[in-house]
Amino acid sequence: MPLYNQIIKIMRRIVFVLLLMAGFVNMSAEEYTLTSPDGKLKIGIQTDEVLTWEIEYDGTTVILPSGIWMETDKGDFGLNMEVEKTKEAQVSESFDTPFYKKASVKDEYKELILKCDGYRVVFRAYNDGAAYRFESDMKELTVTNENAFFNFEGDYKAFIPYINDNRGGERWCYSFESYYDEQPLSKMYKDSLAITPLAVCLPNGKKAVVMDAGVENYPGMFLLKGEDHALKAAFAPYPLETAIGGHARLNLVPTLRADYIAKAEKDQVFPWRAVVVTNNDGDLLNCDMAQRLAPKCRIKDTSWIKPGKVAWDWWNNTNLTGVDFEAGINTETYKYFIDFAKRNGLEYIIIDEGWSSPESLMILSKKIDLLALVQYAKERGIGIILWSSWRNMIGKTAQDNINNVSLNNAKLEFEQPADSGKVYTMDEVMAHYQQMGIKGFKVDFFDRDDQEVIRSAYEVAECAARHHLLLDLHGLKPFGIQRAYPNIVNFEGVKGLENSKWEPRKGDGPLHDQPRYDVTAPFLRMLPGPMDYTPGAMSNATRDQFFGNNNHPMSQGTRVHQMAMYTIFEAPLQMLADSPTRYEKEQECTDFISKIPTTFDETVVLDAKIGEYILLARRKGATWYLAAMTNWVPRDLTVDLSLLPSVGGDHKSSSAVIFADGINAHRDATDYKRSVVTVTPGQKLDIHLAPGGGWTAIVDF
Repeated sequence: MPLYNQIIKIMRRIVFVLLLMAGFVNMSAEEYTLTSPDGKLKIGIQTDEVLTWEIEYDGTTVILPSGIWMETDKGDFGLNMEVEKTKEAQVSESFDTPFYKKASVKDEYKELILKCDGYRVVFRAYNDGAAYRFESDMKELTVTNENAFFNFEGDYKAFIPYINDNRGGERWCYSFESYYDEQPLSKMYKDSLAITPLAVCLPNGKKAVVMDAGVENYPGMFLLKGEDHALKAAFAPYPLETAIGGHARLNLVPTLRADYIAKAEKDQVFPWRAVVVTNNDGDLLNCDMAQRLAPKCRIKDTSWIKPGKVAWDWWNNTNLTGVDFEAGINTETYKYFIDFAKRNGLEYIIIDEGWSSPESLMILSKKIDLLALVQYAKERGIGIILWSSWRNMIGKTAQDNINNVSLNNAKLEFEQPADSGKVYTMDEVMAHYQQMGIKGFKVDFFDRDDQEVIRSAYEVAECAARHHLLLDLHGLKPFGIQRAYPNIVNFEGVKGLENSKWEPRKGDGPLHDQPRYDVTAPFLRMLPGPMDYTPGAMSNATRDQFFGNNNHPMSQGTRVHQMAMYTIFEAPLQMLADSPTRYEKEQECTDFISKIPTTFDETVVLDAKIGEYILLARRKGATWYLAAMTNWVPRDLTVDLSLLPSVGGDHKSSSAVIFADGINAHRDATDYKRSVVTVTPGQKLDIHLAPGGGWTAIVDF
């Protein structure tokens, strides 16, 4: 392969010279090379009629020369470039990440800046990937389009997350929840948008993952099929008009879009276009590219941000048994949730959709005494997080509906004007609930990432931070904002456990292969940031026994498969999705789950293959949390404890609490075995995973 690549490069050079002699190439074209700190990754840059970049990694061509340029009303960035000045730098630093899978991140790269009239192009070469972005020197400009191509050398297999359920019939409205189509690049659907990150399988086991990062005041990047084996970027046009619509009228659906994608501000820095490159699939599980390319933290004091686990009502349909009241969206039910959280060491409960009017966050259900619940929770050291749609949070309401909703506002201690149809500002809503004692909001149904939504997400995050409120954003995937505003403690944008509620059967099993998705999403969807998968089902089914049931849902795969998610899935705010009374009937499992942190000091990937299995370890203090999951294929793995760095002291042996698939888990997915064993730092443990199975342990060194 290296010889073949050299021949290709020589042929390209010959073609370039011939074109130059024929007058088809800009005489002022320049070539630049940027290598990673370890020398394995190389970026080739050429400023011809079209700016191009190419990437090589450890002797393998990652992308062939690929055009990158931006069309604006002030001229095109990257076309017929005349470079006025270049600047090179090498950076080696680190920064703290207290709400992440590790305590700090190393940021090491080489950088090349090409300065042109009115703009710059910044390239970075990391040991595990390459990135570039445009930066404007102008007061303002309109971006009509951005062109970013990723030309691959062969017809490689790719993991492609297509858009498949446009909201309100609008092409660019989507919840960012996709299963992965595994197909060659040539077989991509020409008329379908794909979301990022998207993985391409290179020769020799390498992977290239295309993603964007550091998105602010600009739309997110989609991907389309290009010519031959290429991907090309696509961006949602700016929304000029919107209407309430989509699922249950919870969305703001654009009805008119502009002929441009963004209005840029003075000296705007545009998002990064990145390609992560790895030798081993497991490297993707511990990659920090999104953190490195994100805006720096903008909250001076983050001491009030408290990650944790949360009891959640929606997935289990507030089903409780053995109680003397009717369960549902009412005060008695949420007191039970609070008591459950207290008994099991959880930090929060969520009160999901139904606590307020669909049209106003200031009009409460008559069945909930929210002020009493907040006080009840406070006395027990539990925080309450409330659900909201994005359009309600920003004050976009259906005025005719508000006036028809009766008020039950007596206990709110909020000045209610005579006009019951008042639309409150986001700041008024957040200030009110902060004063009441609410700890955060789960803001749902963004379902777009055009410039308006991205800008709004930053406004929501800043307002929430000002009022010391946590955020869990749904209908969005992470895009870098979580480093700028770490009060955003989770994102959805994932085909999580909720999909089991309506999963149809096809033939002898479910339509979708959820266990395979469970061992694919951590490599890709989790690459840009945490994911609110909402794990923890206590009703578990083998493939042939599974069926969708909205009111009494179950999961595909084994009990321990679900338990392993609490270590494998990144989520500073992690849900317990099942019913409190289901957990209390499975107290042994619940006790284990309650001990797993939601942020960590260190992550070590022990073994992993995308779509097949994951085996990793995370450390918090001196305790290691280990977990493994597989797809529907049963498999045997080896846990090599010698790969875990020692954490001070001279430990000859340690106690490990282990949950493993039971011997009959292939027949009854709820079957598991708990054991407490003594292990040594250099020991190797042989483990068996049932179909759709898991394994997990806590080791106190």
